[in-house]
Amino acid sequence: MSVESWGAVLAEHQADLQASWLAEVAPPLAGRVTRQELERDGRELFGALAAGAAVSGSFSDGAYDELRAVLTELSRSRARQGLTPSETATSVFAVKTAFLRAPGVQPDAAFVALSQFVDELGLFTFEVYVEARERVIGEQSEQLLELSTPVVKLWDGVVAVPLVGTLDSARTQVVMEKLLQSLVDTGSEHAIIDITGVPAVDTQVAQHLLKTILAARLMGAECQISGISPQIAQTIVALGIDFGEIRTRATLADALVHALRSTGADVVRGAGAPARTGR
Repeated sequence: MSVESWGAVLAEHQADLQASWLAEVAPPLAGRVTRQELERDGRELFGALAAGAAVSGSFSDGAYDELRAVLTELSRSRARQGLTPSETATSVFAVKTAFLRAPGVQPDAAFVALSQFVDELGLFTFEVYVEARERVIGEQSEQLLELSTPVVKLWDGVVAVPLVGTLDSARTQVVMEKLLQSLVDTGSEHAIIDITGVPAVDTQVAQHLLKTILAARLMGAECQISGISPQIAQTIVALGIDFGEIRTRATLADALVHALRSTGADVVRGAGAPARTGR
């Protein structure tokens, strides 16, 4: 089966090939990809394949630009839908099965030409799928970073960033950006970075926190660090990290009391009762 012969089969039996392909790929994907989507994919796939085969037998040829675009969109949509690379590539390899079932086609030595061509399509699809999946994972990671670094307004002029989990350079950068933007949006003059839920701090993270506090000061805001655990305190001392004039508090409540008093609020601690504030 030369390029010309399978191109001729395409031209004569494209509808049958699409139907055969659909019958092959639909059952394994039932419930995850709709039949309408698969029918559209089949039309686009075989239509682009027929257009390219009418001109060239080399997948690297410009005649297959449309086919590459179809495969790229197929791979990306499958990645977004959560299908595996194998399931995505199998949809492409099913083109072979469709041809084997086509009228007048025999699986002889000439069939190798088509087989090798479809293998190239499958490899291309796999590469695009991996790239698209990595992009999806990257976008989800960025969204998780945003969700894991909330800036909370505690009082007029007082905002806080409660941090939980491991801090790395990427996350501390997000903390800095969100805190500074919040200071601008709310006009706050006091900020609290609470690290009660942070299990460990290394030199690089400490430096990022110091830079965040310095940036807040340059914007006219006083910034405190609260929730330093005994383990983190020992680590900071052992690493020789100097917080200088930066205010630190054992708890978020202590940091809030200081911030409120700095705003001119009266804070009264009643016996067995939470602190009360008033102006």
